[in-house]
Amino acid sequence: MTSAAIPLVSSYTIGTVKGPGEDGNQYVFITTDNRHVKIGEFVYYEIRNPNSQGTLQILGKISARCLIDHLPDRIFADTEISPETIAALVGFAHPNPEIYEVTVDVVGHFDLNLGFMNPRITPDPGAKVYLANDEALKRILSKKQPGEVGAAYIGSLLLREPGAVPIALDVKELVSTHMTILAGTGSGKSYTAGVLVEELLLPHNRAAVLIFDPHGEYGTLTELRGHEAFVGDDGYAPKVQVLKPENVKIRISSLDYYDILSLLPEMSDRQQSILSKAFDLMRKHRKGDYRWDVQDLIRAVYEVDSQETEDGDIKTGTSAPALEWKLERLARSPYFHAFDHLAPKDLFEPGQVTVLQMNEISQEEQQVICAAVLRQSSHARMNTLKELIQPGDENYLPYPVFILLEEAHRFAPAHEPSRCKAVIRTILSEGRKFGLGVGLITQRPASWILMCYLNV
Repeated sequence: MTSAAIPLVSSYTIGTVKGPGEDGNQYVFITTDNRHVKIGEFVYYEIRNPNSQGTLQILGKISARCLIDHLPDRIFADTEISPETIAALVGFAHPNPEIYEVTVDVVGHFDLNLGFMNPRITPDPGAKVYLANDEALKRILSKKQPGEVGAAYIGSLLLREPGAVPIALDVKELVSTHMTILAGTGSGKSYTAGVLVEELLLPHNRAAVLIFDPHGEYGTLTELRGHEAFVGDDGYAPKVQVLKPENVKIRISSLDYYDILSLLPEMSDRQQSILSKAFDLMRKHRKGDYRWDVQDLIRAVYEVDSQETEDGDIKTGTSAPALEWKLERLARSPYFHAFDHLAPKDLFEPGQVTVLQMNEISQEEQQVICAAVLRQSSHARMNTLKELIQPGDENYLPYPVFILLEEAHRFAPAHEPSRCKAVIRTILSEGRKFGLGVGLITQRPASWILMCYLNV
C-alpha cells in the first residue's frame, strides 16, 4: 500500500469470491448476508502490490444479486406453521439458509494523488470480500467535505446510516466542466438542482449561476434572499434575479443567420438565398455595431433583391415583399430588439443566480434565446481570458460561470432541428478550458444527451 492510499480496512467479511463475472471488469462472490448485499453497496478485495511488500485494496460496487439456494418451497406451504419450526424438524438449522450470488463492478484502487486505477486483475476464487468502511468512503467519494471552501454538499450515501457518508461535489470542477441530472418525471430532478444551486451560493462558494427555466419552476429561489443560513461574516448575501418572460430581451444583431431563419415561417429557396445575402450585407456594413434591427435587415433584403434583378434575367417578383412580411412578424416579437439585450454582465455575478423564466415563450423562440445566450457567454469567457475585451465591456466575464438547462430536451430535441445543438456541443467539448460549465437536466437521456456527447 502506498503512502497516498486510503485504507479501506474493515473487520466485516461479507463473502467469498466465486470467480470472474460475465464482463471482464466484474467478479462474483457468494454470501449468506442479506442485509448488506444491496445493489449500490461498496465492497473491496485485496491483492498483492506488485510494487511493494504490501497489498492493494480494490474497491467495487455491487451491481446485481440473485438467490441461488434457500429453504425448500414445501416448507412455506403450510401457513399455520412457521418455516423455522419445519426447518428445525427436518434438521435444517443454519441461521442464514439463503445463499446469494453477487456481481460486483470493479471501480479500482484509489490513490489520493492519482485517483482510481483499475488493476485489470480479477480476484482469485476463494478470496475474501469485505465491506468498505464509512471513513474511507467519505474521503474517496468526496474530494472536499461539507462546509469546506469549494464544496457543494448534496446529500449522503443512501445505503449507509443517514449522514455517515456525506457526498460533496468540488465546486471548481463542477463550474468548469459538465454534468447531467437524469431521472423520470416526479423523481426530484429540479429539487436536486435547487439543492445544488443553494450550495453554490453559500458564502464559501459564491458562484455565478444562470438557469434556463422553461416551466417557471425556480422562482422559489427568491427565498434565499436574506436567509440567515446564506449570510456571510463579511455581510455577503446571495442575489437572486428572476427574469420573467417580459424581461427576456435579445439583441437582433447578436443572432446569426440560422437563428433568424428558424424564427421565420417556411421559405422558398430563393427567399432563403436573398435573406442570407442580406444578412451578410448587414454584418459587413455594420460590423461591430450592436444597433441594427429587423428594419435594417428588411432594407438590405430589398437592396439584394434589386441588385439581383438588375444584374441578371430575374424579373422583379414577390420575394422581397414576402420576406418583409415574414420579418415584420419577427419585429413584433417581444423578445428580440435593436437595443435591449441581456448581456453577460447582466446575467452573471459572483454570488448571484439568474433565472430566465421562459414558460410563456414558444419552443422555437426558447431555443434561439438559449443559443444566443450560450454563444455569447462562451465567447465572453474566451475573449476575456485572451484579453481581447476589457473591464467595462458588456461581454467582460472574468470569473467562471455555471449554466443549468432545465428540461434540456426542449432546447435540443434529438430528431428535430434546434439552434442549441451546435452551441451545446461546442461548450461540451471546449467550455471546460475557459471556465464555462453546463448542467443538463432531463427525463429523456436516450433521446438526445447521448447524441450530444457522442458527437463532441
